Amino acid sequence: MLSLENKVAVITGGGSGIGLATAKLFAKRGASVVIAERDEDTGVAAVSAIEAEGGTACFIRTDVTEFSQVEAAVNLAVEQYGRLDVMFNNAGAGIFKPLLDTEPEEFDLVVRVNLHGVYHGILSAGRKMRDLGIAGVIINTTSVYAYIGSKGVVGYHAAKGGAKTLTQAAALELAPLGIRVVGIAPGTVNTPIIQGYIAMGMEERLAKAQMRKKIIEPEQVAEVVAFLATDAADAINGSVLPVDDGLLSFKF
Repeated sequence: MLSLENKVAVITGGGSGIGLATAKLFAKRGASVVIAERDEDTGVAAVSAIEAEGGTACFIRTDVTEFSQVEAAVNLAVEQYGRLDVMFNNAGAGIFKPLLDTEPEEFDLVVRVNLHGVYHGILSAGRKMRDLGIAGVIINTTSVYAYIGSKGVVGYHAAKGGAKTLTQAAALELAPLGIRVVGIAPGTVNTPIIQGYIAMGMEERLAKAQMRKKIIEPEQVAEVVAFLATDAADAINGSVLPVDDGLLSFKF
């Protein structure tokens, strides 16, 4: 029940961080993977890394703020591999600025990537799974910031909070089709999105936010995503699982 053999997955933001770690793990466990990534260099490199380990993957340049590009990634999965079982809406972006210094266009960009991108993935994958008669799984990356407040990331809060409740609403609507919609809420993960904070000398503070005082590695999150994609997780639907080493459970 933990196998991903013969499954086909689309992973947005699959060229780095959580997306890359998940793509590698999916391929290692037998899935065919479409790397839907805005940056061509990292997307191509991800495919090369997977193929070097004997896995199956392809790349399509994808800006998740454009529905047509997300839909193209979904269509490629079916054209290339014959089906679509898993959609991992993972692409993200953040801007660190105080609320009153954040310009509307900056807020809009963060919301378009982190919320509209999830909506585009749910819509395109949900339609394709319905049309193919596949009881697939749609997995969305939200954040612990969907639950708590923090300074300097107002757009990220808005988007991730929206992605959390969007996950719940989509799960309810797609349940009659046999499609599950679930989410993960990572804590502080060692991805490109936090490198700016680390450069500002905030690494120790970020680590302290977890109960065991360590920044989480992308591979740890990938293991949870892989589990949610399997038949073993069939009873999990409409839930957003914290992957935070206890960040939400205490005040530091």
